[in-house]
Amino acid sequence: MWVQKTISLQSKSRGFHLVTGEVVRQLPELADFRMGLAHFFIQHTSASLTINENADPDVRRDMESHFNHFVPEHQPYYEHTLEGSDDMPAHIKSSTLGCSITIPVRNGSLALGTWQGIYLGEHRNHAGCRRLMVTLQGE
Repeated sequence: MWVQKTISLQSKSRGFHLVTGEVVRQLPELADFRMGLAHFFIQHTSASLTINENADPDVRRDMESHFNHFVPEHQPYYEHTLEGSDDMPAHIKSSTLGCSITIPVRNGSLALGTWQGIYLGEHRNHAGCRRLMVTLQGE
């Protein structure tokens, strides 16, 4: 069985956000899968998806601090500056972290580890809602 749909994540402030619950609420079709895979693809070049710690919010703040240090704004070598000082760093962060994740599905649920959750990396200061193309496959 295959299901493909687009879901929207509410607009978020810049940073890393745990969105597992928001994603699952929009995927009632998960309940129909005994086993399979869920593939999530973000349709934006200035945000990312990753899997990480789902309990301690300090991890999300530390991720944002690290990536801001790792990929700083206002660098003289950036040529792509028309969309603001946060735009080129957002593209670099997105490419570094990635635009997709794949998670096993087991008994109608995402088979994440105990301390794992889906993060939206919002790398722009003023972004809108983000779209995810979700593909479920399995039985």
